Amino acid sequence: MTSPQSPDPGATDGTAATPGGALPRHVAIIMDGNNRWARARGLSGVRGHHAGVEAVRATIRRAAERGIETLTLFAFSSENWKRPKAEVSALMELFLLALKREVRKLHDNGIRLSVIGDRTAFSDSIQRYIARAEEKTRDNTRMHLVIAANYGGQWDIARAARRLAERVAAGELAPSAIDEQALAGQLCLAGVAPVDLCIRTSGEQRISNFLLWELAYAELHFTPRLWPDFDAEAFDQALADFQRRQRRFGMTDEQIEAQGA
Repeated sequence: MTSPQSPDPGATDGTAATPGGALPRHVAIIMDGNNRWARARGLSGVRGHHAGVEAVRATIRRAAERGIETLTLFAFSSENWKRPKAEVSALMELFLLALKREVRKLHDNGIRLSVIGDRTAFSDSIQRYIARAEEKTRDNTRMHLVIAANYGGQWDIARAARRLAERVAAGELAPSAIDEQALAGQLCLAGVAPVDLCIRTSGEQRISNFLLWELAYAELHFTPRLWPDFDAEAFDQALADFQRRQRRFGMTDEQIEAQGA
């Protein structure tokens, strides 16, 4: 788990422009490799998570510079509670520290912060700071930063289905009215544009129960870089990869070409 960090308001864009083509509106990232990065250097796993904070900062800054509408970071999955207790405890401390220190910077840079996932497992203190952060930044429009913490895609879909079932049982909703739109409206990211690009670091090529619904038509970009080594240049490379692809959404090449005519 890494902590939300703010872009440097004085930073400038010094990289070359990416290839032609539309940029993604919504980028999601599975931040993987902190522990492996630390082990390779003879450091503790916690040190790896602290190093990953710098990658979070660089990525948020670059995404804001590029005009990305929504950036969702997979910080802590519902399966991560299985990790050693000392590591989980350190991660919770890091999360709380970030909520205390970084929200003002995000706010000053026009970044809206949201946290998705099952918050009930977090301490009362963390839950309070999450609520305060969301309230403070809710009207910001430069970019929407979403932190997925204690989140799982299957949990999200099951919760949405349960909510719809409760409405049916209460006589508020007909079963025939349940469609893709109705279910999407009950998910954590209801109202947010679907993910266009999903990036995973560390060389693993799987989505690990992340945003299962929202990734339905996302382009996937896998990089061997461990998360602490992921920087603005790596983010630009992922954007360039996205811009080179042709998104069909079930249509043929000819139909896509006709749309662009």
